[in-house]
Amino acid sequence: MLRIVLLVFVVVAIIFLAPRLFPGARAAAPGPGSTAPEFSLASQEGGSVSLKDYRGSWVVLYFYPKDQTPGCTREAHNFQVDQPKYAERHAVVLGVSVDSVDSHKKFCAKEGLNFKLLADTNGKVSKAYGSLTNLGVVKFAARHTFLIDPSGNVTKAYTSVDPVRHSEEVLAALDQLRKQ
Repeated sequence: MLRIVLLVFVVVAIIFLAPRLFPGARAAAPGPGSTAPEFSLASQEGGSVSLKDYRGSWVVLYFYPKDQTPGCTREAHNFQVDQPKYAERHAVVLGVSVDSVDSHKKFCAKEGLNFKLLADTNGKVSKAYGSLTNLGVVKFAARHTFLIDPSGNVTKAYTSVDPVRHSEEVLAALDQLRKQ
């Protein structure tokens, strides 16, 4: 039992410390004022979703590590509960992870999610947004969010996210940005 606890501790430490110890493990994230990197990815609903499809609307592009894990489930639930608030603000929420379309389908079905989750299985989009954590054998998206304005520019980048209160934080930022 002690060996299992120790192993879990070591794995968690590697996941959280490796990106800090190896700066090349993650590329730089696009900052406010920069053009959001374009992409086309498959969603759990089938078909391809492109950033350009949402010109004229605000986009909340959030990256998350893994379907059906506690923090990611909490964050997704909060985005789901707040969908009417995003619609009022003419904003769409798009989730991205390196999980497969099938994994996203199961996650959405199990958790009752009706916004789009995009499968970045090769990690190229996560990398373009500075959100790919590459530990050699293991690759996953870091918990980052980008607010993209109707013209396709990044207006806010969150690289430190608390999944419990993040949706509220994003909604408040949207309100501030829309007033400007």
